[in-house]
Amino acid sequence: MSSATNDNDQLLRRVRVLEDKEALRTLMIRGWRALDLKDWDAWIACWADDATLEFGPWEKIRGKEAIRATVEEAEAPYPSMQHHILNMHVHIEEDDRATGIGYMWFVAVTEPGKTGSPYAMGGPYEWEFSRGADGWLLTRQRLGVRWTQGEDARKALE
Repeated sequence: MSSATNDNDQLLRRVRVLEDKEALRTLMIRGWRALDLKDWDAWIACWADDATLEFGPWEKIRGKEAIRATVEEAEAPYPSMQHHILNMHVHIEEDDRATGIGYMWFVAVTEPGKTGSPYAMGGPYEWEFSRGADGWLLTRQRLGVRWTQGEDARKALE
């Protein structure tokens, strides 16, 4: 095999990794924007059918529909909320597997009209992704709560 062929193959692999990383970032941003809008169909479309969610105060949740039901119920009481993904880093493990880390900063208005004293919490994210026929999907999310600020009068995320 010529060195030009090797160079082209390496370039194609590097471009594919960059495209995959951008696709994963786009998946997460699109999904978490949908979460803020309470567009549950768009949010859960980012998850694989057999996905797992691990969140500090909750038991491990298995399956796309169970994840949706749990999160939808927990976040329904908030009049508005923002989920921020900070310091996101993804690593392509194989052609069809990836992992990621980041930080969550969640801010929510706990009562209508009380926008001056929102509840906030933050902590580390760990993700696993797989690529299927329809592209990348989230297969596992682990979220830890390291800090909170304000009072969550609704206690929805406990």
